[in-house]
Amino acid sequence: MINMKRGRLTFWDIIAWAVLAGIFIWLILKVSGIINTPELIEYAPIFGAVYLVGWAMHKLDTASDDIKELKHFSKETVNKINSIKTKCIKNHGN
Repeated sequence: MINMKRGRLTFWDIIAWAVLAGIFIWLILKVSGIINTPELIEYAPIFGAVYLVGWAMHKLDTASDDIKELKHFSKETVNKINSIKTKCIKNHGN
């Protein structure tokens, strides 16, 4: 059976969106000169971006698995329909 959870945010989705919002807010504050951070903290958005890349890769992997399942389901459905057609043709000929 195909397992598709559309429209649901997972815990990791929420974290990813929070990280993205944090990077965006930090960038605005940094560019406007409101915050001046030490060098160590300067790299925090980079670590957040790395997390977002991993999150996006996980989402793509999940979508890829869903597509593979749909292709398999589609092939099975076509085979079943063809089998039914063959049976109907055989029965109609009798």
